[in-house]
Amino acid sequence: MVRHSFLSVLALSATLSLAGCGSKEPADTARVAAPAGPRLTLQAVDTTEWKDVGAEITTTDRADARARIPGVLQSLSVRKGDMVRKGQVIGRIVDTRLAYEGGAYGAQAAAAEAQAVQAQADLARIRYLYQNGVYAKARLDQAQAGATAARAQVNAARAQQSAVNAVAGQGAVVAPADGRVLSADIPAGSAVAAGMSIAGITAGPLVLRLDLPESLAGKVHVGSQVLADKMVGAVTKVYPSVQAGQIIADVAIPGLDGSLIGRRVAARVAIGTRRALIVPRGFVATRFGIDYVTVVTRDGQVSTVPVQITPTSEPAKVEILSGVGAGDTLAAGTAPR
Repeated sequence: MVRHSFLSVLALSATLSLAGCGSKEPADTARVAAPAGPRLTLQAVDTTEWKDVGAEITTTDRADARARIPGVLQSLSVRKGDMVRKGQVIGRIVDTRLAYEGGAYGAQAAAAEAQAVQAQADLARIRYLYQNGVYAKARLDQAQAGATAARAQVNAARAQQSAVNAVAGQGAVVAPADGRVLSADIPAGSAVAAGMSIAGITAGPLVLRLDLPESLAGKVHVGSQVLADKMVGAVTKVYPSVQAGQIIADVAIPGLDGSLIGRRVAARVAIGTRRALIVPRGFVATRFGIDYVTVVTRDGQVSTVPVQITPTSEPAKVEILSGVGAGDTLAAGTAPR
């Protein structure tokens, strides 16, 4: 009898032990009460859609100081980075052939002047003789014509000499606009041709020039917002042409650094709006490189859900791409378990 009772007690103990082991709940699935704190019900809102594009710091125009005559670049007084004023002489080109031509025309003018003096003296003498009845009127007219022709030859020679001197004066290389010298690569003593660029100079206000794919032609317009180097600007001009599958747009950004013209920077341009889940950064916790949010259920319990997020134009907010949806309630200030 005692043996039977002992076996019964032993069997009952084993049964209770097995039941306890089967009903134990894992620690990581325990339900936790929602913490007290700010809560947010997710709703899709309109947000700006951005497109990452390449951009270059430049000016609206570029002016070239060009050679107006062929010759030898005798001097160049500017270097890259120098500031110049409109009309400033920055170099000089010399063509020795013009000096010889000017001397030749000067000699012709002197000879014509001597002939004109002689013709004027002959005219005075013939007029005196005509008045005293020695010469006929035809002889006087002939002398007057000769004196007029001699004076015309003097004027022609002087005009040719002035023209040569004027061409020689065009050897001065003049800055066409106020700005900074971008290129001045031709050394003094080099032979140059008419129309050759001696120096490249910035012209116009400083802008950020965007290179946009032609697929954005209908989405980017004057007034579109642009972000670059933590600065905000707006598109002021969209060029009406496509080159190599790209369109060009100029952006005015106050405070843009113009010390390095041609510097490439990363920029983002607004191309429209879309619906998105935007939440304050405080509702997202990060642990071991994974972002989590705390979702509050209808019965007041919470669960930790991994999500995928992306930055927005507002540093204090992020966009949730996946993991939760509209209508879910989030709790702030809860670290993932």
